[in-house]
Amino acid sequence: MVAVLVFAAIGRNAHAEVVDAFGVLTTAAPFVLGLVIGWLVARAWRAPLRLPVATAVWIATTVIGLGLRAVFTHRLPVTFVLVAAASLALLLLGWRAAMRRIIPS
Repeated sequence: MVAVLVFAAIGRNAHAEVVDAFGVLTTAAPFVLGLVIGWLVARAWRAPLRLPVATAVWIATTVIGLGLRAVFTHRLPVTFVLVAAASLALLLLGWRAAMRRIIPS
């Protein structure tokens, strides 16, 4: 959840939008929903550091979040899709990779 909120805050800041709690939550909401669905479908609480689990959560967050954003904004620039997918991969998979180095399975 923190990773998605960071993603939204950085995005808002990069586009010179107000970075306040309401704005960040509004921007993050579609991706948070994707994250929750991905977490439930992948049963991520069982093995949150496993790469297949983390990848499923990332894909759900990205696909559902981008889909909902397109529905609500009626546009989805290719550059945003690429930046969002890469940023979410870094934020959602990166901390897991770091933790796996600290806590080997």
